[in-house]
Amino acid sequence: VYLVDRIENRQRDAMRHLKCVCFVRPTDASLQALRDELRSPKYGDYYVYFSNILKKSMVEMLAENDENEVVREVQEFFADFYAVTPCLFHIGLEPSTHPLFAEGHSWNPGALGRTVQGLSAVLLALKRRPNIRYERNSAMAQRLGRELDYLMEHESSLFGSTSGSPTQLVILDRKNDPVTPLLTHWTYHAMLHELIGINNGRIDLSHVPDIRPESKEVMLAQDQDSFFKQSQFLNFGDLGVSVKEFVDSYQSQSQSHHKIESISDMKRFVEAYPEFRKLSGNVSKHVTLIGELSRLVSQRHLLAVSELEQ
Repeated sequence: VYLVDRIENRQRDAMRHLKCVCFVRPTDASLQALRDELRSPKYGDYYVYFSNILKKSMVEMLAENDENEVVREVQEFFADFYAVTPCLFHIGLEPSTHPLFAEGHSWNPGALGRTVQGLSAVLLALKRRPNIRYERNSAMAQRLGRELDYLMEHESSLFGSTSGSPTQLVILDRKNDPVTPLLTHWTYHAMLHELIGINNGRIDLSHVPDIRPESKEVMLAQDQDSFFKQSQFLNFGDLGVSVKEFVDSYQSQSQSHHKIESISDMKRFVEAYPEFRKLSGNVSKHVTLIGELSRLVSQRHLLAVSELEQ
C-alpha cells in the first residue's frame, strides 16, 4: 500500500512509522517545501530524489534544516521532462508560467533557464554529451546552445566527454517556418492533440455531447494500448478501416467468451478476462475518440479548409 501526496500539502497526518520518498524538482518552491517538511517531519525516514542537477548549496541547505536527522538518502534522478512517446518529449513550458519571449524577440530568462534544465535532464538520462548545432541566423537558438554548452562544461563530471559520441543536438528556430504549424494535420495522434487536446497522456472529453461518465477523461499510452501504438500515425481515412478491424476483432472475441459449456471453458474465460476487459475498454475509448474527431471535422469544415491549404 502506498500513500501519494504533494509535499506542499500541510494538512497531512503525522505517520512516523512510515518511510517517505520525495521526488521533487530542484526549484526554490520545492526546496522551501522540503525545508518546512524537515523542520517538522511527519515520517520516520526521508529519501530525497531530485529530478535534475543539484547544487552544493542546496545540499548544504537540506543538511542545515535536517535537525531531526531523518534524511537517509539524497540523489539526483534525471527525469525533469515528460516522455510523451519513445521519440518525443516536452518540458512542460506553459505560456502562463514561462512566457517564451521577453521584449522583442529575445529569451525570457525564466523560459531560457527552464529549457536548459529540461534539455540537460534529457541528455543526462540518455547518458549523452552531444555536439551542439544551431541556426546561425537565430539569436535565440545561439543563446540556448551556448547556455547548454556552458552547463556541460561546468558539470563535466556528470556529462563526461564528447570523444566517441556521435550524438548531435540540433536547435531549430520555429520562427523560420511559420507556415507548417498553421496546416491541418490528418494523422490520429496529431488530430487528437490539435482538435481535442492531450495533456500528459490525458484527454478531457467532458465537453463532448452525450458522453458517458466513465469516458469523460481517457488515457493514451502506447506502451499500454496496442491499437494506439499501431494507429497513431495513420491518416484519418486509413484510421476508419483500422478501427473497424479492431471492433470486428473485439466482437469475435466477445462471442467466443459467451460459449461457456464446461469447466475448462470457465477456466479459459477467467484467465483471459483481464485482457478481454482491457480490450473492451480500449475499443470503447477509440470509438469515442474517433467519433468526436469526425464530429469536429464536420463541424469545422476541415476537409474544405485542408483543400484550400493544399
